Amino acid sequence: MKRINKLALVGMVGSLLLISGCNDDDDNNEAGEVSPLLNRTVVVSVGPRPTFLVEQMQESDLKAQLAQCAGDVMYRHDFSIGHRGAAMQFPEHTKESYQAAIDSGAGIVECDVTFTQDKELVCRHSQCDLATTTNILAIPELAAKCSVPFSPADLANGVMATAQCCTSDITLAEFKMLEGKMDGANPNATTVEEFMAGTANWRTDLYSGSGTLMTHAESITMFKAAGVKMTPELKSASVVMPFDGFSQQDYAQKMLDEYVAADVSPAMVYPQSFNLDDVKYWISNTPDFADQAVYLDDRYDLADFDPQNSMTWSPTMDELANEGVKIVAPPLWVLVTLDAENQIVPSEYAVAAKAAGLNIITWTLERSGLLTQGAGGWYYQSITDAVDNEGDAFELLDVLTKEVGVMGVFSDWPATVTYYANCVGI
Repeated sequence: MKRINKLALVGMVGSLLLISGCNDDDDNNEAGEVSPLLNRTVVVSVGPRPTFLVEQMQESDLKAQLAQCAGDVMYRHDFSIGHRGAAMQFPEHTKESYQAAIDSGAGIVECDVTFTQDKELVCRHSQCDLATTTNILAIPELAAKCSVPFSPADLANGVMATAQCCTSDITLAEFKMLEGKMDGANPNATTVEEFMAGTANWRTDLYSGSGTLMTHAESITMFKAAGVKMTPELKSASVVMPFDGFSQQDYAQKMLDEYVAADVSPAMVYPQSFNLDDVKYWISNTPDFADQAVYLDDRYDLADFDPQNSMTWSPTMDELANEGVKIVAPPLWVLVTLDAENQIVPSEYAVAAKAAGLNIITWTLERSGLLTQGAGGWYYQSITDAVDNEGDAFELLDVLTKEVGVMGVFSDWPATVTYYANCVGI
């Protein structure tokens, strides 16, 4: 594979060149222009995690560069995208999670968008995740409305505990009765209380006492007041569409209509969908939003998909570009592989996407637990043999930035990406 030697970034409004040094006093990049990704009017707090990760890194020029930034003033940065807010420590898609992402420097924050029984848009990662992300099972009158009521585990017969509760099972007023919790469930549970206590051991429940759920419109108001950009994801419906006359096109249009109603500039919005037809709808019907529409590429789910073999990609990168797609967003592992020296390098997928003129966003950093225990799991699967310490998150981030040329990175703890972006001078 031919490596990309140029330290190039494709910014959200054009190509940006990296500057050397660590939080230089010179705000300009090598082209003499101020980076539009960095907001030097908003000072943020990245906390101790970034320097903790730096300390875990193996000795390298990158470690030395990042270490020099400890204690520097950090600023909001559009390269840093809050995945469901700051979901490593706060219940996802809650006001508290969003505020944590904003406070830690995310320049863009995500609301995954789904709808209630009365077709109102709300922020949830999945239409049917309420049993694992909220306290709905603890509210009897709402638990009774779940599509699949709680069923306890019967371990003697190999039966796991189950429950499925959807936003479409309840009205907006009922949705607002809920509180968010850390995503998780205990499949061995015999009671509702045990089922709800499923937080992964590398997360925390310290901030999950009363997560405030939000409508999509409320998230817009919050993000607009904070001055951050917004990346709503139109989630796949778990009900048959049209739903009570509400078509997929109605759904896609209503999501963007709420930005128009709130007088939010399309330049502040990056609408996303795993459904390519949604992206095509926006391209054809909402041209003001089309340039920043993001195709969340889920072809990795296909049995024959190989990021190293373009024959397994349909449509091709050129076909996507010709259809008007401007931004693709695959998971981290699709964009990287290992070379003969076991070094992380761009995948053929990444090279082809850039060659076709597509911009790239990727997901999700810091959603893997301890890298020393299982080498990162699903998100790091293409580079498992090169991952053995927590600081490798920065090694991956560096390749994604300097060699792949991604324009932004989703993280469950955006402070890490904020720190990196400030330090390397994006």
